[in-house]
Amino acid sequence: MLLNVVNYGHPVLRQRGVRIEAVTPEIRSLAANMIETMHAAQGIGLAGQQVAQALQIFVLDLREVTDRPSTLEWEGEPADIADRMPLVLINPEVTPLNGATDTGPEGCLSFPEIFAEQITRPASVRVSAWNERGETIRFACGGLLARAVQHEHDHVRGILFIDRMTSAERRKWQPDLDALQDATRAALRTGR
Repeated sequence: MLLNVVNYGHPVLRQRGVRIEAVTPEIRSLAANMIETMHAAQGIGLAGQQVAQALQIFVLDLREVTDRPSTLEWEGEPADIADRMPLVLINPEVTPLNGATDTGPEGCLSFPEIFAEQITRPASVRVSAWNERGETIRFACGGLLARAVQHEHDHVRGILFIDRMTSAERRKWQPDLDALQDATRAALRTGR
């Protein structure tokens, strides 16, 4: 089932996700619906907050991205990213692997047509989370996958990619951000 993706200005985007205590049929259904919604929107990641669920859950699928490489080590062994997608990450813990950083572009399904060119993040991260079956999974990743993991992990903590923009880039996009926020808030007031 397709879910509604909320836009910037919706208060749920700033809420920290609640820890999921058990992977219930409802959580599995939410994860499946989030994957379907992400694919329909042609995104590579989607967090619970973006579908108005302030929970510690996000989904990823990078199989369609061919121009921005990623690396993946699953349980300590090199792995093919396509074999592990889509990924459901519940109660994720994300830690940088080393001091290296990477600066690159980012967009977000909750910010239609707003793109950052210069978001700096750790170049590689280690991840521990539950999957949709409640099993603990552990992996390390780099490249676009590391960027996507960190972007979505920010969402479950109420942090948005605009918070990581340079001040110059934020100034450039401020009129568009204000307009999007105003439109979202107006729609919420009228119940749309």
